[in-house]
Amino acid sequence: GERDQRVRLGEDRSMSVHEELPGVTDSSAVDGVEPVRKVLLVWDAPNLDMGLGAILGGRPTAAYRPRFDALGRWLLGRTAELSRLHSATLEPEATVFTNIAPGSADVVRPWVEALRNVGFAVFAKPKIDEDSDVDSDMLRHIELRHREGLAGVMVASADGQAFREPLERLAQEGIATQVLGFREHASWAVTSEIIEFLDLEDIPGVFREPLPRVSLESLPDEGAWLQPFRPLSALLVGRKSVAE
Repeated sequence: GERDQRVRLGEDRSMSVHEELPGVTDSSAVDGVEPVRKVLLVWDAPNLDMGLGAILGGRPTAAYRPRFDALGRWLLGRTAELSRLHSATLEPEATVFTNIAPGSADVVRPWVEALRNVGFAVFAKPKIDEDSDVDSDMLRHIELRHREGLAGVMVASADGQAFREPLERLAQEGIATQVLGFREHASWAVTSEIIEFLDLEDIPGVFREPLPRVSLESLPDEGAWLQPFRPLSALLVGRKSVAE
């Protein structure tokens, strides 16, 4: 239903693992028959949750939670676009990667079920410590689909930095690569010559209300407050300050 479609991001989490995608061999036609190739969307929930929280200055309300039904429709359209460039049959696939903090299963369960109801797979991993992040799992999933046959990959991540070199290698092979995120946090992708960047707010319907975005390049004449990326209390739990 409509309520199920308006699903929210997962709990706030940080990212610490930075792994690269090893070289893999692309699949090829068997007996002259082109295999089905995937158009893959992977959603980095912990990183996007932090990026969206930084823009909003706190946890998102219903008006600022991404709508995954709109994202799914965009992926279908993107797959249709790429199909015109391929002789093989293309098939869209979308997966959300998230952490589940201890004691949060009952809170997160409706969100996970709503995602699956929309058509997204969910990879859920217990949040045991700072090394429990999901970026390495995302990279392994991209590698697996690459081995099986990949026509396009879209990584939804606030900054996407952990995926830069793997995506650049895929792009150099001629695979359509995109980073979906927030331009404030992914300047490397915005300026990339081989990877396409698409701001999540530019996808129709993903956000029901415009995000309250302020940047140093677009300050109003009266000035504007720039909210902290994390609370000061984060300094007490071993997290490094941005200023360090």
